Amino acid sequence: MHYKMDKMIEEKTLSLESAILLLKSVGYCKALKNVRNLFFDSSSLSGRFQKMIIDEKKKKEVKNDKLLIDLCECYLLHKEWFSSELLSICVPCLLKAALMKEENEDAKKEAEMALLSLNYIRNKYKVPEELYLDEIKEIIQHHQKRHNLTHLSYQSAWQFMINRFHKGESLEEMIVNELHFMKEAAKELEELEKCVDWKRYKEENGRIEVHIIWRWLYNIDHCFLLCKLWNEETTKLIRSIVELYREAKDYYRDICNGCAYLLRKAEEKRVVNVEILLKKGAIDCILEGMVQSSLDNLITRNCLHFFLSISKRLKEKTTDNAEEAKRKASKRKISEKMEDEGYKDIIVSFLGIFSFLYKNDNNLSLDISDYFVNV
Repeated sequence: MHYKMDKMIEEKTLSLESAILLLKSVGYCKALKNVRNLFFDSSSLSGRFQKMIIDEKKKKEVKNDKLLIDLCECYLLHKEWFSSELLSICVPCLLKAALMKEENEDAKKEAEMALLSLNYIRNKYKVPEELYLDEIKEIIQHHQKRHNLTHLSYQSAWQFMINRFHKGESLEEMIVNELHFMKEAAKELEELEKCVDWKRYKEENGRIEVHIIWRWLYNIDHCFLLCKLWNEETTKLIRSIVELYREAKDYYRDICNGCAYLLRKAEEKRVVNVEILLKKGAIDCILEGMVQSSLDNLITRNCLHFFLSISKRLKEKTTDNAEEAKRKASKRKISEKMEDEGYKDIIVSFLGIFSFLYKNDNNLSLDISDYFVNV
C-alpha cells in the first residue's frame, strides 16, 4: 500500500493532502487497537515523509505549521523505529499542537490526534525531558482545571508521560503527588465505565470507551510496577478497579481478568495495606473471581497469585503491638470471608489440576495450604 501511495504521489494521481488524510484515518484506527505497521519503515513513503519533515523544519521563511503537524502525525502513527533527529522535531511539534487552548470540537480533534500519535513512541525510546516535560505537564494540568480534552486525548497525554517513566527516574514525584495519577485514573475509569452498556457486550465491544479503559489498565499496571510512592489516592483507585470488575464480570471476562491482574499486582507490590483491600472490596472481588473461575481463562491464576501473596503477607509477624493486632484482625476477617464463600472447598477442588497450573506458571505453589489464610 505504501509503495503504491508513494508512486501515486510522485505521479500526481494522488494529492499529498488526500494521502495524509487516509494515513491519519488508518493510523487512528490501528492505534486504538494497538496494531503496529511493520512495513512502513522500509517503504519509500516513509523516506519521503522523513525528508519533508526535516526540510519543513529547516525552512527559514514562513513554515507551514499545519503540514508539519500532519506529517509528524502520519510518521509516528505508522513508524516502528525513530531516529533522535525525527523525535526532536516531532515531539515538540505535536505537543505544541495539543497545547492549543481553544475548546471547540475541531481543536479537540486536533489535540486528540496529536496526543494519540505521540503514544507510538514506546517506552524503549529515551526522550530528553527538555523536549516534553513542561508541555505535557501543562496539558494535563490545564485539562484538570478546564476539562478541554476528550477522554482519549487525556488518556493519551498520560500514556505518553507514563511511557517516559522508567525505574529510578525523577518523574515519580510529579506523576503521583503533583499530577495525581492515581486519583485521575480512578475518576476516568468511573466515568468511562458509565458510558458502556455491559449487558450488550457484542455491540459495545467496539465502543471507543472500551478501548480507552484497556489503555488506562495498561497505564495503571506500569505505575504499579515502577512506583514506590503511595498515598490515600491509591485507595480510590483500588475501589474503582473493583467497581469496574463487578460491572464487567458477567459480560466481559477479558476486562475482569485485567482488573484481577491489577489487584494481584497491587497486593504483590503492597501498594495499600490489607485493611484497605478488605474495606474497598478487593478481597471480595477476588473471592468472586475464584467462585466463577474456570481453567479456560487467566482469572484463576491471578486469583491464586493474589491469595498466595496475601497469605504470605499475613504470616509476617511484627514487633509493633498495634500493627500486630491489625494483622491478626485482618487474618480473622479474611479467613471468615473465605469460609463464607466456600473458598477452601474451591482450592481443594483444584488439587488434581495444580500440577497443570504449575506447568503454565511455575511461580504458583503446589502446596494448597499456601493459598489459605488461617487464624
